[in-house]
Amino acid sequence: MKAQVNDIKERLQYFSGTEMFYSLPLIKTRFTDGLKYLSEVAECFWLITDASVIAKSLINRSEFITIDFKRMSEEKQDYTGYEAEIIYSDGNDNILETHRYNATDFPLDELRLFFVNDTLMLPSEY
Repeated sequence: MKAQVNDIKERLQYFSGTEMFYSLPLIKTRFTDGLKYLSEVAECFWLITDASVIAKSLINRSEFITIDFKRMSEEKQDYTGYEAEIIYSDGNDNILETHRYNATDFPLDELRLFFVNDTLMLPSEY
C-alpha cells in the first residue's frame, strides 16, 4: 500500500493545467485530468462528488474554495470517532465548512483541491 501511495503522490506532481475536462452532469461540475487519474487509481470518485456538492453549496460565500482532505491521527480518531475530515475554506484560512467521515479507504493522508468556476482541480492545475 505504501508503494501505491508514493506512486500516486509522485504522479500527481506531473499534472499541470489540463487537456480535457470531465463532467458530473447532475451537478454540472467539471474536473480535470489530475482528478480523473486520482479517481481511477485511488478509486475515490466519491471524493470528487462529495467535494463538488459541498463546494457548490458554498459558492455564494466565496468564489474560490480550497478543499483539504486530512486523515486524523489514531489518537484523534480514538477521541472523535472519525477517521478523516474535509475542510472547506476560502483560501484565506477562513473555514466555511467541515465534514467528518467515520471511515475512508482513501489511500492518501492529505490532499488539497481547488474549486473555482464550477471546476474541481489539483492546485498544480489551477
